[in-house]
Amino acid sequence: MEKLLVGILGFLFLVGCQSTFGETMVLMDEPLEVVNISESKGRGDMNMDLLHSFSDKEELDFWERAITTARLQSGDRELTNPDYDVMVEYKPDSDGGFPAHGIHLWLGDEGEKSYFMYIEGAGVYETSARMTNDLREYILGGE
Repeated sequence: MEKLLVGILGFLFLVGCQSTFGETMVLMDEPLEVVNISESKGRGDMNMDLLHSFSDKEELDFWERAITTARLQSGDRELTNPDYDVMVEYKPDSDGGFPAHGIHLWLGDEGEKSYFMYIEGAGVYETSARMTNDLREYILGGE
């Protein structure tokens, strides 16, 4: 009986731990208006000197998918200063609008993973290598 109870408690502990790690990034359930990209000047700050603004439906769908499919990683990942700042802005409602999401991006090399982090957060979210290739196309174009 004791072994069964220990086994059940161990299983519940593992399920509880797995429910935290692997979670995806979230955005508001509101339509996106624009996603702005700038070179980052460091963690905790948003550079307002924009490199790109994405506002057509296809671009917004891409950025929403890129962000909301990134998965929370377990453990601390040593990341230096981010490469880019991503500002997600939503379409205004009748009260004047919604808060924007500020996100840092560490853009991986082709075929590698990239990482997102909320500007005011501690969790690191990882993309797939395939998503990195798409992110590089959106941000760097033909470079």
